[in-house]
Amino acid sequence: MQQGLMAEMFKPRPVGPLGLVAMEGCETLGNKVNDYLVKWEYEPENADQVLLTYPGNERNSFLVNVDCPRFSSGEGKGVIRESVRGYDLYVLCDVTNYSKTYSMYGMQVPMSPDNYFQDIKRILAVAGNNAKRLNVIMPYLYEGRQHRRSTRESLDCALMLQELVHMGVANIITFDAHDPRVQNAIPTASFENVQPCYQMLKALLRKLPDLKIDPQNMMCISPDEGAANRNIYYATVLGLNMGMFYKRRDYTVIVNGRNPIVAHEYMGESVEGKDVLIADDILATGDSMLDLAHELKRRKCRRIFMATTFALFTNGIEVFRKAHEEGLFDYVLATNLTYLRPELKSEPWFIEVDMSKYIALIVATLNHDRSISPLLNPLQRIQKLLAKHRAAQLAQK
Repeated sequence: MQQGLMAEMFKPRPVGPLGLVAMEGCETLGNKVNDYLVKWEYEPENADQVLLTYPGNERNSFLVNVDCPRFSSGEGKGVIRESVRGYDLYVLCDVTNYSKTYSMYGMQVPMSPDNYFQDIKRILAVAGNNAKRLNVIMPYLYEGRQHRRSTRESLDCALMLQELVHMGVANIITFDAHDPRVQNAIPTASFENVQPCYQMLKALLRKLPDLKIDPQNMMCISPDEGAANRNIYYATVLGLNMGMFYKRRDYTVIVNGRNPIVAHEYMGESVEGKDVLIADDILATGDSMLDLAHELKRRKCRRIFMATTFALFTNGIEVFRKAHEEGLFDYVLATNLTYLRPELKSEPWFIEVDMSKYIALIVATLNHDRSISPLLNPLQRIQKLLAKHRAAQLAQK
C-alpha cells in the first residue's frame, strides 16, 4: 500500500496542461499529432522510457484556437481565443507553406517564410508570461540555409533563434537542420535537432520488401560534402559502403542566390549493379539531385532512392515526372514536415514519410519533463526494423 502511494507520488506529472498550437499552414500535421496525443495513455514499446499523455484537464483535444488576422494593408496581429494560463504550450509551424495567402491592397499575396515567422512571434507575444512554458517546433528551420557568414551578409537563422529565446521560448525543436552548429547562437538554450532516419527506412522497407541491404547489393551515396555525416550514419547502421560526390562550382557567378554547379565529381567504389540510397536534407529545385542520378546511371547503378527530409520542389514536379518516366530514378522519399503539393502524393515514384507520431512522442515526453534522448537515438529501433525485414525475407525463401 505504502509502496503504491510512493510510486504514485513520484510518478511523472505534466509540466502543465498540454496545449498544441498548429499555426496556419500546419493544420493537417497538427491534427495528426493531436490525434495521437488524445488517444494515448502510454506507448507499450516505450513504457519504460516515457509516460505519455496525462491531459491535466478534461479536454478531448489539445489544440488551442489561435488566429493571425490581417488588415487590408497587410499588417497582422496574433489572437489566442481561449485561456492558456499555466499551459505547457507547443507552437507547431511550417514556414515553407506557400499555398496560404492573405489579402493586401486587394491582392492575394502568398505567405512567405518571413510572414510565418512574424506570426509565430505574435502568438508567443500573446501567450507571454501567462503560459507556464513556451516551446516551438519548427521542422524546417527558418533561414536555416543562411547559417554562416562568408562575406558581408546577415546571419538570419542565428538572429531568429536569439529572438525566440529572448521571447521566453524554453525548447526549440527542429528536424535535420542544414547546419546544426547554428545552435551556437543560443548556447544556453535547449535546441534539439531531430533526424528522421528510422521513419525514412521504415517507409522504404514497407514499399520495397524485396530490398537487399548488404554491401554486395546496396550503397549509400552522399550528394555533397555537407550531407556526408547524414549518409555516413545511414551507411553505418545499414552496414553498407559509402561513396560521395562533391560539387565543383563557378564562384564568379551567382544564380538564384547561389554559385552554379559546374560538375559533380565522384569518390568511392563502383556502384555498378547496386541499389543506391541518396540522403539529403532539402530538395529545392532538385536539379543537383537529378544531375547525380545521371552520373550514377552512367556508372550503371541499378535503382536509385532519393531520401530527403524536406521536398520543396520549388520549380514544380514536372521535371521529376519526366525523369522517372525515362528511368533516371525509382523513388523519392520525403517527410510531411513541410507542405507537399497535392499532385505529388499521387505520383507513383513518391513515398510520403509520416512524422506525426514521432512529433507526438516528443511533445508528450517533454510535457512530462522526461529525457528525450531515447527518442533522438533511433539505433535500436533501426536494428529491430532490419532484423524483422531480414527475417521476413528468409521466411519467403
